[in-house]
Amino acid sequence: MMRPLLVKDGYLPIAGLLAGFGVMGVLFDFFGCPGLSTLFYALAVISSGFMVYFFRDPERESSASENEFLSGADGVVRAVEFIREDNYLKAETVRISIFLNPFNVHVNRTPMAGVVKALNYTPGRHLLTFQNAASEFNEHSSILIENSKTRCLVKQIVGPIVRRVVYWLSLEQSLARGERIGMMKFGSRMDMYFLKSDVRVCVKKGDQVRAGLTVVATLTKENGT
Repeated sequence: MMRPLLVKDGYLPIAGLLAGFGVMGVLFDFFGCPGLSTLFYALAVISSGFMVYFFRDPERESSASENEFLSGADGVVRAVEFIREDNYLKAETVRISIFLNPFNVHVNRTPMAGVVKALNYTPGRHLLTFQNAASEFNEHSSILIENSKTRCLVKQIVGPIVRRVVYWLSLEQSLARGERIGMMKFGSRMDMYFLKSDVRVCVKKGDQVRAGLTVVATLTKENGT
């Protein structure tokens, strides 16, 4: 059975825009205002068309090896940093931050195969997502994934405009690498934390990446054997 090419979270807003602007168009048409009627019909088509584009969910299949980690989001790498993560991994890590604009695919995918060991949603502030503080203080989700070789932490972070992250997971759920895990709405940020001792980073600031396709890190030889 073919999978829908549109995320189900988009059905309601698309229908709402079509209905809302469409009704306004009909009303202005009824009251003899063809100019305004045409405007609202155009708004219905344009706004719903953008929403269809935004909520698109293309199929993706990677040919990467099992010891390679994939990007969890579409966008641009804005930072690769070595920091200590004390809430979940409790270790020195490499954090790869990816920024999404409203035209990127916003469906997120898991960087590696494994089991969901922690799943948490944290309400918070809405700082600009390029600020380092956004990773800790902005509204975000935290998803810890573990397998027999290593662990990684994925954070979906919302900014001043975006107000919602969505994940489609449960604790102890098994994930295939590149599997869909959720989405962020209308431009946001994803942080991926890998254990510093376990990986070698393959991307740098400014690189364009695609969820489920672009290799962002590889397991080191010691752990990959």
